[in-house]
Amino acid sequence: MKRNEIRLSEGQRRELEQFANKGKHSVHLVKRARAILALDGSNKTERVPINKVCEQEGLSRQSVYMIRKDFQAAGSVTEFLTRKQRETPPVPAKVTGEVEAHVVALACTKPPEGCARWTLTLLAQKSVELGFVESISYVSVDRLLKKRNISLT
Repeated sequence: MKRNEIRLSEGQRRELEQFANKGKHSVHLVKRARAILALDGSNKTERVPINKVCEQEGLSRQSVYMIRKDFQAAGSVTEFLTRKQRETPPVPAKVTGEVEAHVVALACTKPPEGCARWTLTLLAQKSVELGFVESISYVSVDRLLKKRNISLT
């Protein structure tokens, strides 16, 4: 068997065909399954050219090479067709429930001396000044207040 050749067992072929033809799956994963099925050399006398697989599935050559590499590295068909979980968590949100509560409470208080009412910019500046959050934009304050149906007028 050649190094980059893919030979599927009957079980693997059946699993890939069922995945590609049944159920609701992302197009990305269905294309991956179909590409592997097209690359399968177990029941064919001659190898399917990469260009033909690219045309059939609407993929670039590099994508087909990466799909083949991913399949060969995967321990099973299920592992290959499952999206990987993130290793690192996304960046945590600046505005937590505690910050939100402080900003809402601040918006409900009397405006500072010399101001007729709270503005979004004023709320953002005061929130940073009071140490509720390290930095916050007036746009974030606006979203936060709109989420709670609080109007500054």
